[in-house]
Amino acid sequence: MKQLVVLLMALTSINMFSQRPDSPKRNKGAMQELSIEQLATLHTKKLTLALDLNESQQAKIMEISLEEAAFKKTKHEERKAKKESGEWKKPTADERFEIANARLDHKIAHQQKMKEVLNKEQFQTWKEIQLKRAMKGRKAMQREGRRG
Repeated sequence: MKQLVVLLMALTSINMFSQRPDSPKRNKGAMQELSIEQLATLHTKKLTLALDLNESQQAKIMEISLEEAAFKKTKHEERKAKKESGEWKKPTADERFEIANARLDHKIAHQQKMKEVLNKEQFQTWKEIQLKRAMKGRKAMQREGRRG
């Protein structure tokens, strides 16, 4: 019996120390501290590597990335301010519909901008990248026990 207790304690302590201390969630705040220009530059360079963009495409993508980064930053600040002030409340069904509709309209507009800049092959690759990111996010939400 004594050996069983010692064995369980050893296994528990090994399990506790085997957890990764630097999970992806801990690193998330570092990206949020970057400026809009820095985020747009990183995004443009990642797309340049993935899609083999030329100079004019890079300039146009940089403009689009700046707009997107500014939009996301303002939305994040609005949500953060509402939560901190206590104004945030669970949206009703109609409000959820309006939010989802606005988000999808924004995505459609963004996709149209990208379609104007990229050629067919690049656009197809970009769509595949977007799909992979969406699936990765959906899987992460399922792992965390949230919707998805």
